[in-house]
Amino acid sequence: MLSVLQDEWTRLRAALSRLDSQTVFVLTFAAVAVVLQYILGSRQLFYDQFAAHLPAQWRALASWGWWFGMKGVLGFVVPVLALRTLFGASAQGMGLGLGNWRLATLIAGLYLPLVLGATWVLSDSAAFQEQYPHLSQAKTDWTVFLIYEALFLFYWIGWEYLWRGFVIFGTMHSLGLYAILVQAVPFAALHVDKPWPEALLSVVGGVALGALVWRCRSFWIAVPIHAAQMLMLDLWCTLRARSGVDGIGLDALVGVFTQL
Repeated sequence: MLSVLQDEWTRLRAALSRLDSQTVFVLTFAAVAVVLQYILGSRQLFYDQFAAHLPAQWRALASWGWWFGMKGVLGFVVPVLALRTLFGASAQGMGLGLGNWRLATLIAGLYLPLVLGATWVLSDSAAFQEQYPHLSQAKTDWTVFLIYEALFLFYWIGWEYLWRGFVIFGTMHSLGLYAILVQAVPFAALHVDKPWPEALLSVVGGVALGALVWRCRSFWIAVPIHAAQMLMLDLWCTLRARSGVDGIGLDALVGVFTQL
């Protein structure tokens, strides 16, 4: 029995010695970060522990800021610091450089007008108007709206960097192109509670965004590609709520600005 255990221990040590330390750290921390984002970033935790210290009128906004902030810190700030301090990664090596900015700009320029039009159409739905922005106070106060969206953008930076930056650039030296597929798996899993068309599309979207970031050699392109959908939907729904305009035609588009 002892000899069997000694043999297994020897095999385990040999296997561990062949592992790349940075890849192990990146994949392990990515999993830990997701768990911590949901535990420490809980809006309920914020209300239980911190909300009482703020004026009542700011608590709802602050609760969303807490959630968005935890996503940004644990998905972007901490991973960047870890790659820099533990492994000496450069900005380019972490996916923070400009990369192929010409290609990224071209793709964003082709994609964003489509998002602008699609979200305008979706915003005509009563269901979407009721849901977005998540913070209802943002619909009636432009200052709150701008603060909310700025915090939301930090959320998207954290969300995108964790997968398209940290995982891809942190493992590409050992996994190669497989890093694109590896980061797409947890990304899709985190969409499991979404409507099934969105959940299935997240598989395609995760791979496509990963491939785009790989090609551009910069994670930044993923932020406007992903975030613009929600930011524009929030804006259109807010404009409709403030103006009371329905419809998707040109007259409705003009109306949301002239009847504010």
